Amino acid sequence: MAQSRSNLRPKLDTCDPQWMQIRDEAEAIVINDPALASFVHATVLSHDRLEDAICHRLAHRLAHPDIDADALHQLFTEVISENPKLSDVVRADLAAVADRDPACNRFIEPLLYFKGFHALQTHRFAHILWSGQRRDFALYLQSQVSRVLNVDIHPAAQIGRGIMIDHASGVVIGETAQIGDDASILHSVTLGGSGKETGNRHPKIGRGVMIGAGAKILGNITIGNCSRIASGSVVLNDVPANRTVAGVPAKIVGCAKCPEPARAMDQTLDPESGEDDA
Repeated sequence: MAQSRSNLRPKLDTCDPQWMQIRDEAEAIVINDPALASFVHATVLSHDRLEDAICHRLAHRLAHPDIDADALHQLFTEVISENPKLSDVVRADLAAVADRDPACNRFIEPLLYFKGFHALQTHRFAHILWSGQRRDFALYLQSQVSRVLNVDIHPAAQIGRGIMIDHASGVVIGETAQIGDDASILHSVTLGGSGKETGNRHPKIGRGVMIGAGAKILGNITIGNCSRIASGSVVLNDVPANRTVAGVPAKIVGCAKCPEPARAMDQTLDPESGEDDA
């Protein structure tokens, strides 16, 4: 076994160092906790690529008597083989979690355990199905993620790469919402409409935005790049770039404090008086 790994290591390191690290972490789990050996082998060590491991993990987490894990795995594999750019997006999301979540100590943790990562990756498959006119299957995946993971993302929502959805419980993202690259979203966030209007009715979140726990952003409004939305805020109007907003209704309370709020994850406030409503 050691000889086989030695032969494979240069190739895997050259092609995908992230995947190689995950495999090393998986082997360490098997040694440290043999009770998980079957689970870790099935999910990680029996696969040659990160993409295959993700398809397996999502399929088994979302399996239901209506559609079993094998059928879901086959669907996910077909989608990712027809959309090779997904491979880079998955790795950017995985790196985002490892970079920004202080509770994440290994790359393998989001893959095995983090429901925010699982919900986001399932949405990426559902979004492709929705765009390819397989809308009922996309809605089925949405309903399964909502039931199993308590995360409700409409498959039509447009979400960039390098996204972290931390903890994720109670996150709701509406049909016409858009989220730019490198955003961070905490639990119980809503990107929703503001009434019964139809059409383009959900928020547009810029690049590098950090949205604190429990924040509600409602209506077809724009949140500028690298802004911060404080926990518990209700945002009803546009927010300029590089600003911090807080309150109900939310108001501008200062600058964003750093160039990349979504990476810094600094949720402290430094209020400045006399600002206009957000």
